[in-house]
Amino acid sequence: MNVIDLLLKLLSYESVTPEDKGSLAFIENYLSEFEAIYYNEGGVKNLFLTKKFSEGDHLCFAGHVDVVPAGEGWNTPPFVPTIKEGSIYGRGTQDMKSGVSAFVQACKETTDFKGRLSILLTSDEEGDATYGTQIMLQHLKEKNLLPEYCIVAEPTCETIFGDAIKVGRRGSINGYLTLQGRQGHAAYPEKAINPIHNIAPILNKIAGINLDNGDDNFSPSQMVLTDIRAGMEVTNVTPNALKLMFNVRNSTKTTQDEVRLHIDSVFKGLDYTLELKQGSYPFVTSKTSKIVHALSESIKQVTDIDTKYSTAGGTSDARFIAKFGIEVVEFGVINDTIHAPNERTTIDEVEKLCHTFKVLIQKF
Repeated sequence: MNVIDLLLKLLSYESVTPEDKGSLAFIENYLSEFEAIYYNEGGVKNLFLTKKFSEGDHLCFAGHVDVVPAGEGWNTPPFVPTIKEGSIYGRGTQDMKSGVSAFVQACKETTDFKGRLSILLTSDEEGDATYGTQIMLQHLKEKNLLPEYCIVAEPTCETIFGDAIKVGRRGSINGYLTLQGRQGHAAYPEKAINPIHNIAPILNKIAGINLDNGDDNFSPSQMVLTDIRAGMEVTNVTPNALKLMFNVRNSTKTTQDEVRLHIDSVFKGLDYTLELKQGSYPFVTSKTSKIVHALSESIKQVTDIDTKYSTAGGTSDARFIAKFGIEVVEFGVINDTIHAPNERTTIDEVEKLCHTFKVLIQKF
């Protein structure tokens, strides 16, 4: 079986979060020479495969076998992989069964390594991730099996294969604000407190505002408004309250405290409540790290491209891995159809990704 055969097999599993639909057992059997450790909780299956070749560094490849629901608008059956003109169509082709197939096949073909080689897989990355990678890492810590270095094979490339790797991720702060008013008749505005009128003059102080200037690793932490609602959808009653939601993808230069201070200054004198929730925390792996250097050199050897280092995009399980002190980077295929109908990748990209991982394993 080659990497494309493996990908076609994995795509046939309808593994919508948190189901793996037997794909983890298949991978376990496919890598039968690796020791298998399962840690399952909350309806989530997590698999760790490991093999110690010799004394040396512990390198781990990480990923997820779960996918988002297929949705509508597909031209081919989403869980019957279809090859057309060099592309493979199916849910999970980019996010991220291509990456899983590439590193599983690379490990399968590895006969010698200077250290320990491992694979960490979960079936709950696209969901709440409560019982996925982070709980497996805690279990591995207790067994003294945490790796020093990790590659998460999320789709990272932007326009051509090899053009970007993730060396970090921004955090995510969600905000929930309620601005209190006093309901009244639209004909007598002086007898009411209209929260819409109160927020209108200050919206430009929160909508799209940068809370820091960014740095060499991160773009500025911007406040993005995601929802505003008030009233009863009538024209003669002013609302009693207004509810606003926002998100800040934060760099290491902005914390919840800075977000709260900004809101406090803008809404000073108004009757409001604010709740902040940190969905994930920012992290960055040094560009001088061994794993960053080895991956960059491997990409260069396979593609002749000088890859760029990025921290853009949403969250991934790399945020959990970094919290355990593991030096982590992300690299995978182009990400232009992730979560979309007719998700697809190319045969060429998957083969190059597998080749890159094989080169990296030998370089490491």
